[in-house]
Amino acid sequence: MRTDAAARPTHPAHTQKRGAGSPWIVGRVSAPDARLRLICLPQAGGSAASFAPWRLTPPPGVELATVELPGRGVRSAEPLPDTLEELADAVLDGIAGELHAPYALFGHSFGALVGYELAVRIRRRGLTPPAALLVSASRAPHVRVLRRVTDRDDAGLLTWLEGFGGFPPELHRYPAYLRYAVRTVRRDLALAEAYTAPGPAPAGCPVHVFGGADDTLVSPQRLEGWRECADGEFTLRLLPGGHDYPFTHAAPTLDALVRTLGPLARPAPRP
Repeated sequence: MRTDAAARPTHPAHTQKRGAGSPWIVGRVSAPDARLRLICLPQAGGSAASFAPWRLTPPPGVELATVELPGRGVRSAEPLPDTLEELADAVLDGIAGELHAPYALFGHSFGALVGYELAVRIRRRGLTPPAALLVSASRAPHVRVLRRVTDRDDAGLLTWLEGFGGFPPELHRYPAYLRYAVRTVRRDLALAEAYTAPGPAPAGCPVHVFGGADDTLVSPQRLEGWRECADGEFTLRLLPGGHDYPFTHAAPTLDALVRTLGPLARPAPRP
């Protein structure tokens, strides 16, 4: 739910591009020694630019492929689908060409639910499964939301967001952008609030769950619900920071992801 800022990696060993003519992958960062593609899905109101802190220091052995969802960023004029399930269908159609190389899915908050629905659809279509589904700071898909926030007016929703650091206070200096950002968050949250999976359908791959140790929105008990979605290995790890820890504490987050992925993301030895 953080606002986005454009950034470019400064390390000369990495290249950044939008991604093979597809509007779905924006800001890809490729390392020469990459062995695994990490497809990243943003939080409510977020865009591919949310992962700008990751692009500055991408981990060795990993290609970052950050997804740009409709209705934000460079795709702000495109309508968002009416349900989270329809959004997942559209994302899968849009990124199907990314699934031929070894890959894993990472989703933060709202993006975790989209990532789960992607994994389920990949399994049902018989496509190459991800090496792992990495989910962050989200309830499990079959667990209902505890409370709705989208029935609040803009001021109330903004107060809720600011309560856990979702919006920086300096945005109040830009009222037009602030209205746009709140509107985008509201649309995404409405999809999430209306979504509950009918049951813990298997994701078709290992599931690794991460959360912020100081997250006041999603407790470790809520994170534990993902265990029922795993096919095979399941892990749960708390990292420093609050709900937006992947971006406020980018370095330890990326280190934890690489350690979890293990040999899959380890660069091949040089001859």
